[in-house]
Amino acid sequence: MSWTDAPPATAGPIEKVLYEVKKTIVGQDLLLERLIVALLARGHILVEGVPGLAKTLAVKSLAEAIGGDFHRVQFTPDLVPADIVGTRIYHQPTGEFQVQLGPVFTNLLLADEINRAPAKVQSALLETMQERQVTIGRETHQLPNPFLVMATQNPIENEGVYPLPEAQVDRFMMKVVVGYPSVTEEFVVVERALAPAAVIQRIIDPATLVTLQQETDRVYVDPSLIEFAVNLAHATREPSRAGLTDLARYVTYGASPRSSISLVLAARALAYIRGREYVVPEDLSDLALDVLRHRLVLSYEALSDEVTPDLILSKILANLSFPEPKGRGR
Repeated sequence: MSWTDAPPATAGPIEKVLYEVKKTIVGQDLLLERLIVALLARGHILVEGVPGLAKTLAVKSLAEAIGGDFHRVQFTPDLVPADIVGTRIYHQPTGEFQVQLGPVFTNLLLADEINRAPAKVQSALLETMQERQVTIGRETHQLPNPFLVMATQNPIENEGVYPLPEAQVDRFMMKVVVGYPSVTEEFVVVERALAPAAVIQRIIDPATLVTLQQETDRVYVDPSLIEFAVNLAHATREPSRAGLTDLARYVTYGASPRSSISLVLAARALAYIRGREYVVPEDLSDLALDVLRHRLVLSYEALSDEVTPDLILSKILANLSFPEPKGRGR
């Protein structure tokens, strides 16, 4: 998807949001599209990329365009879970404990460099991501709706970082790998840095986004596509299902059942963004790497042979037969 200076008159609310965000973001079309997919599908997203690629600015601009609250937490080794979700504070005049809610109570939460914090802090987000609630003491507090966690991690750091626990990683709907901009894009980035920052206008509000989520829920998914998503997840656990017995030694654990669920939900959101009321195989294939790459646990043999999750998934996708469903409403 690409954008020009102004959206066409026929543009829908999602397109208008993307055009508005592009006032401050140069390139990164894939990241922006995946952020919208995550919002519509009620998922969370993990972004991996070196510093300076506008990951924080993308989320902040998106929050401004949808009129939602935005909080950023810089993860460091000295954080404790209470810094994320909140805690109970003793109020001396009344002799009672009062709950102080943490920064997770927002619409868009940026967990910046999440792998710099220990596992107990990372795991503080588990309940928020899965249940959309926080338990402090004996009280449970519901998070705002909509709610999206975008976590970033720096792939070039190897000291003072803590790999995310598998249970936490599995709760991210997608992992997007962000690369460097092209020469032309970087020129525009530098050029924009010399001018005053663009002002992002609010295009929709959180209530409208909830309505868009409900419309996304009505996008039709053919049973054959659900079957393909399930077969793809199973093929990561048993590569022989895709005729790739030689890959079995590289995979210690395949993708969990959450992967097939996430792939179908994300594909439904992508179909909605693309203006369709039904999912087609391309929606699944376009998202397969983003949904599955972080759910594979590879063996030491894969590390020594420089075999990556993307390589394994690409081979599986090439060997699986895509169904040809008849989209509803065609």
